[in-house]
Amino acid sequence: MQAIAIERHGGVDVLQTIDVAIPEAAVGEVVIRVEASSVNPVDTKIRQGSEGTDGMQYPAILHMDVAGTVTQVGQGVTGFAVGDEVYGCVGGIVGMPGTLADYVAADARLLAIKPASLSFAQAAALPLVAITAWEAIVDRADITLNDKVLVHGGTGGVGHIGVQLAKAQGAHVTATVQDEEKAAIARTLGADETVLYRHESPASYTARITGSGFDTVFDTVGGQVLQNSLQAARLKGHVISTIGYDNYDLTLMHFKALRLDVVFMAISLIHDIDRATHGNILRRLNGLIEKGQLTPLIDSTHPFTLDGARQAHLRLESGQATGKVVIAR
Repeated sequence: MQAIAIERHGGVDVLQTIDVAIPEAAVGEVVIRVEASSVNPVDTKIRQGSEGTDGMQYPAILHMDVAGTVTQVGQGVTGFAVGDEVYGCVGGIVGMPGTLADYVAADARLLAIKPASLSFAQAAALPLVAITAWEAIVDRADITLNDKVLVHGGTGGVGHIGVQLAKAQGAHVTATVQDEEKAAIARTLGADETVLYRHESPASYTARITGSGFDTVFDTVGGQVLQNSLQAARLKGHVISTIGYDNYDLTLMHFKALRLDVVFMAISLIHDIDRATHGNILRRLNGLIEKGQLTPLIDSTHPFTLDGARQAHLRLESGQATGKVVIAR
């Protein structure tokens, strides 16, 4: 089969097409004919060599998300059969073969049946970002009806799912965005309020929208945005971040008695713990998708070719993408 892989770290030119053997399904695995994958920031960081490279062996096949069709079922697998259309976040990190290939072997616990209403491209846009947002908004946030929830990066990969999940739980949702065009998109996703973060300070929009602070703040950006999140949260409020690896001043967290959670969905993949929770989350997402309460936001779709993969990486790295960048056949 053909795969798109790297032999060294660097710019998009290090992505190359290689020929490798089609994988066989081990115990607990299925083999998937890959129809689509998506680009996440971690994929570009692995390519660059700045993250997720422990245990990497060359040539390394990149990308974590997949949507495709089951072609082999390994011993011990139940719930999947040859011909099933599935999706999940299955490899492409710390030495595990990724999904930029004709086929990938995947732990069946990480998978769910693809929602019938979604194309392969749409389904491939979801796993990493949707699992991350679910762990934050559903598993950690304890949202109740009419809670005021702030989602930073409301039209980004994780953020646009966070907006929809918070709205599905009955929250009053505010999304921070770059400009008016993205504000309009955030409102179509369910945001009740939008903030142009380049033009309004956390103190100003917090007072304008809530008076006393947000019940829950979901930070998908990190750095200064996590500091802004501590400012925007109410007394004894809750901040959840996906970017904890930085230097932060937690003074406000102390004096406001805030709860701070960090979500790192790849820990289940990297350390082989609680993998079944990923498949379960995807199955629960299917219900929201079929009810029209959750829709992937696609920035652009590129052909499943070497040039398409390079262009997809460049698009994500440009910082201009709205939603997910996808590679599909």
